[in-house]
Amino acid sequence: MPRTIDQIRASKLPSNMMQFAARGALQVPAAENIEILVYLALHNSVFGSLARMTLAGWDEKASAAAAADPQTSREVLDYFISPDNLRPALLPALLENTSISEGQVVKVAIGASRESIHAMLQSTRVRSMSGVLQALQANPYLEKVQTEHLRTLLASTPKTPEPAEAAASAVELANGASVSPEAAPTSGGADEWADDEALAAYLKEHSTAIAAEGDKPFQAIGGIVELLGDDYFPVLDEADAPAPEASATPTPAAAPRKAVVPKKPPTEPVRENALQKINRLDVKGRIQLALKGNKEERSLLIRDGTKVVALAVLEAPKLSDGEVEKFASQKNVLESVLRQIPLKRRFMKNYKVVRNLVSNPRTPLDLGLGLMKHLLIADLKNISSNKEVSETVRKLALKMYKQKEDQANKK
Repeated sequence: MPRTIDQIRASKLPSNMMQFAARGALQVPAAENIEILVYLALHNSVFGSLARMTLAGWDEKASAAAAADPQTSREVLDYFISPDNLRPALLPALLENTSISEGQVVKVAIGASRESIHAMLQSTRVRSMSGVLQALQANPYLEKVQTEHLRTLLASTPKTPEPAEAAASAVELANGASVSPEAAPTSGGADEWADDEALAAYLKEHSTAIAAEGDKPFQAIGGIVELLGDDYFPVLDEADAPAPEASATPTPAAAPRKAVVPKKPPTEPVRENALQKINRLDVKGRIQLALKGNKEERSLLIRDGTKVVALAVLEAPKLSDGEVEKFASQKNVLESVLRQIPLKRRFMKNYKVVRNLVSNPRTPLDLGLGLMKHLLIADLKNISSNKEVSETVRKLALKMYKQKEDQANKK
């Protein structure tokens, strides 16, 4: 008899049973229940959101058992260790699970919270992974005592092969090319590897959309000058152009001789600004820049009219909270960018991001209304009088403000 998970994969269960499955209410073994929930969370557009909520509150003991078992399906382990879904209580079990690769642990280390850093430094397996220890060194939440401890561990830990080699191969494979070991780069630390791994994963996941866009050029939402200002493109007036040097007057008495052509002084290469660099890239090149570029390049690419490029910015490993706060308030980005921001748990932990999304008139109405319940009373009051947002948003903000004010007065 086929397992329930196999029936779900084959879409053979009726809708009511699928809803039960998304709530974790099917009478199946605990391990299979988790496998079903992860499958629905990742692959089912109707019940995926419900399955993710169920997983977030799933029985800790059963979840830890699955996280610690090397025989647990790859999809479940990948879901549990993903920084977007990671539950701190499961981290110790996941770190010791030999089916979790060092690369996956590095991704956790880069953005780990103080609690997670403590758990990682307690892990016997992590203390033997030089790549993970190096990634932890760059974590902004690292305390002074932990920094000294890491230095001691790195001094006594034999270096593992640079993870950048594997990541570079993954990028090439995602582009349809093969890489020989000799051709793989031998330099680059954990940060570079994280960038390459993110790029490879994104290119693979969005290969169909990338192929459909072809060589579509960069076209900013709202126009370039609006974002950069007139001063970004200096134009040299003819009146300001340097006058050609006057040629020397030939000496009449000079004897005729063979003319000597003077050598031109070497010219310095013209430096590109960020916009010029972006303009000469195709879709795939802009995606690579979105994931591996700097802050200025990301600020331009988030406004790319090509959806698959703009969304790549939100996957950049080096993307800061301050940048996301700014993106959440921008009126010149695609609606899909604003919809994607709340799907990242890391972004939604930042109150300013939530507030900026609700206050942004560009934010879709359903999204803004759903996020409003997280706002403080002062911000609800401000939004209720903000004429830029829709009347529906203002009315609900006023209603919630009065309710919270009444509750505060009763205390």
